[in-house]
Amino acid sequence: MQRNTAELARSPSLRVRHSIHEFASLYTPGMKRAVRSRRKVYGQLLEHARRQPHRECCGILAGRDGLITQAFPAKNVAADPVRNYEIAPKETVRLMGQLRKRRLEFLGIYHSHPNWLDTNEPSPKDIALAYYSEATYFIVTPRPYATTPIRAFSIRDGHAMELEIQVLP
Repeated sequence: MQRNTAELARSPSLRVRHSIHEFASLYTPGMKRAVRSRRKVYGQLLEHARRQPHRECCGILAGRDGLITQAFPAKNVAADPVRNYEIAPKETVRLMGQLRKRRLEFLGIYHSHPNWLDTNEPSPKDIALAYYSEATYFIVTPRPYATTPIRAFSIRDGHAMELEIQVLP
């Protein structure tokens, strides 16, 4: 479901706050659904996260027919970008305008967990602040030797379910 620019402007800003001590497994493991992404987007997310591995990066994912074809990096305006991410409401409106202009669907949000965190799974705050139930939430780790450097989740009604990522050419 696409959200229009006015609706997004009224919604809460895209922000998440983390605490190292909050990383309990609050998601349902098991891959029941898949999300499709172009290989170039997968690479862009890793590159963005690795540019500043000690801070959280963030952005919006878009595409057509459920296939993620574009990543739109956003500035992290959180007061503590080492533990949180926040996309300013004005930037969200600007990015959604770009999507509309390019006739793309809003498909997801991505952010990174800094390299000092052991895992790239949703924190309790990631889950609590997942305002867009139709979105896929990608969490990236900048760790160079991570087994799964990018993971995707569907977050609804306070529960997260990991999704398989199908990386396409």
